[in-house]
Amino acid sequence: MAKVCDITGKTSKVAGGYSNRVRATKFNPTGKVRKQPNMQKKRIFVPELNRAVTITVSTQGLKTIAKNGAYKTLKKAGLI
Repeated sequence: MAKVCDITGKTSKVAGGYSNRVRATKFNPTGKVRKQPNMQKKRIFVPELNRAVTITVSTQGLKTIAKNGAYKTLKKAGLI
């Protein structure tokens, strides 16, 4: 499965990894950690085209589709 959202373009990012014990005592970073977005493979029906489209999308992208509509969002992203 792809690691990039088709709608929002979200990818992974590098974040600092600290344990709570380190935070409580002194500054001693534990290293970098790669955080992945919540990607899901969804099959979305587009009534204007009368067909379903399968996309890999983040949860933020799903909220965008719910807000703006499937056809408008997919057309803006260049998927249809």
